[in-house]
Amino acid sequence: MHGPGIQSGADWCKVVYIRSMQEARRALRQSVSLPMRTVRRVKALAKARRASASRVIAELIESGLEAQEREKARFVELADALARSTNRAEQKRLKDELARLTFGS
Repeated sequence: MHGPGIQSGADWCKVVYIRSMQEARRALRQSVSLPMRTVRRVKALAKARRASASRVIAELIESGLEAQEREKARFVELADALARSTNRAEQKRLKDELARLTFGS
């Protein structure tokens, strides 16, 4: 240790790891405004799951973030396939799929 709260070497790495893991588990309070229709749907889900509305909102946000990450990965996968493709029909199909991902149906 090089002073109060300052560490070096492997111990420093261990402390950073532990601290970041604790922060990942810690919840941060946020305030959001939701349309009434959404509030009713969240409350209905919470009741059906026997969970709090807060827990349902957190799960829905996590699910949405994961879906967004999957969509981004799919876009990169298609773009890579397009760059590698030499077949005109496949290139058109890939371009159409990329356009759907980018601009919707």
